[in-house]
Amino acid sequence: MSNALLAVAFFIPVVALAQPATDYSALIERLDRLEQQNRAMAEEIHTLRLELAKRPPEPPPATVAAPEIGEQVAVNQQRIADLSEVKVEAGQKFPIHLTGMALFNAFTNSAPTGGVENPVVVPSGSGSVTDGATLRQSIVGLEFGGPGTFLGGKLSGSLFMDFYGGTTSSLNHLFRLRTASIQMDWKDTTVMFGQQKPIFSPRDPTSLAQVGVSPLTGAGNPWLWLPQVRVEQRFSFGEQAGLRAQIGVVETNEQAASIDQEYASTLAAARPGLEGRFEFRLRRGIEIAPGFHVSTSHVLGTSVPSNVVSVDWFIAPWDKLQLTGLFFSGENTANLGTLRQGFTILYPGGSIVPVHSMGGWAQLAFLPTNRLSFHFMSGQHDDRNSDLVPGGIAKNFAIAANVMYRIAPNVIIAFESEQLTTTYIGAGTRRNLHNDLAIAYQF
Repeated sequence: MSNALLAVAFFIPVVALAQPATDYSALIERLDRLEQQNRAMAEEIHTLRLELAKRPPEPPPATVAAPEIGEQVAVNQQRIADLSEVKVEAGQKFPIHLTGMALFNAFTNSAPTGGVENPVVVPSGSGSVTDGATLRQSIVGLEFGGPGTFLGGKLSGSLFMDFYGGTTSSLNHLFRLRTASIQMDWKDTTVMFGQQKPIFSPRDPTSLAQVGVSPLTGAGNPWLWLPQVRVEQRFSFGEQAGLRAQIGVVETNEQAASIDQEYASTLAAARPGLEGRFEFRLRRGIEIAPGFHVSTSHVLGTSVPSNVVSVDWFIAPWDKLQLTGLFFSGENTANLGTLRQGFTILYPGGSIVPVHSMGGWAQLAFLPTNRLSFHFMSGQHDDRNSDLVPGGIAKNFAIAANVMYRIAPNVIIAFESEQLTTTYIGAGTRRNLHNDLAIAYQF
C-alpha cells in the first residue's frame, strides 16, 4: 500500500511539470503565425500603394455647384457682350459712367420771394410767399475715361446737367448744362478745357437745399460756371507739403450784371479774363490758397476794370471736424456770379463807376459718424455804398445750418434752415427764413 502511494506521489509532479511546457509551445506557434500574417499584410499594402502611385489622377466628382458655375459664366459673357454693344452705340469703345442724384425738396419761406423757390436776395417789394416742393434740382452726370494721349498723358472728362432751367412750374423744367470738363493728366500736370466755377473760387458749402446755384450765392460765394481753359502744375515738398498752381483764361458773363435796358445794347456780353490760384498744402489737413481775377467790361464804349484778390482755405484739425471758406475783395465782380451790381452808370452820358465789393463765406462741418453730419455756414457780400444809387443792395448776409443723415449708402435725408438778410439803400432791410427738407437718391 505504501509503495502505491509513493508511485502516485511521484507521478503527479511529473505530469504537472510536463503540462506547462506543452501550453507554451502552442502559444509560441500561434504568435509565429500572427507575425507571418502581419508581414504578408504589410507587403500587400506596400504593393497596393505602388500600384496607386502609377495610376493617373481621377477627375474630382461632379458637385451640385458645377451647373451654377456654368450658368454664371454664360451670364458674364452675355453682360460683356451687352456692355460692348452699349459702348459701340455711344460712339467710342471707352467706359462711360452714369452718375448724379434724384433730389426732392419741400420748402417754406417766411417772406415774399418774387416767385423764386430759394432766393439769393430778399426782394424789396411785397408779394406772395412761396412754399412748395420740387425735383428740378436733380442732377444727371456722365464721367468718362479715354485712352492715353501724347507724352503718356491720360484723357478723362465729365458732363453734368440739371432741370433748373425754365420756370418753377412742375411741367416747365428745362434741361441745362451745369459743368463740364475735358482734361489731360500727367504725373504733375493737368490741362483742362471746360465750364467750371471761377478758378479762384473752387470750393462750395455743403447743402441739398440750394443746388440749382451754388450755396450762399449772392452772400459771399462767387459761383458762376464759366467756360475756361486752365493749366495746373503740382509740386511736392516732402511727404505732406506741396503746391498746386493753377492759371487759366475764363470767359466772363457780363450779362450777369444789372444794367438799364437803354444801355444794354452797348454791353459786350462776354469778355476774356485771366485767373489764377496757388494752393499751399502746409501739412495734412491744412490747405491755404490765394487767388486772383483780372478782366474788363465794355459798356457805352468804355472799359470798366474787374479785379479780384482772394484766399480760400481748408482746415481739418480732426478727421471729424472741418473748416472751409473763402474771402475776396475787388471791383466789378457781378460777371463772376456775385450780386448783380457790377458797375453804376451815374447819369446818361456820365461816368461809369465800378462797384467795389468785399465778401466771403465760411463753413464748420462736424462729422460724428459716416452716416451723420452737421454743417454750419455763413456768408456776406458787402458793396461800397458810395458806388451805388438809391435802391441798390448795400449788404446781403446769410446764415444757415443743416443736418444730413444717410438712411442707406446712397440715400440722404437732410433738413436745412437759412436766415437771409438783405439791406437796401433807402429802402431798409428785408429778411426771409427758408426751411428745406431734402431727400437725395444718389446713383
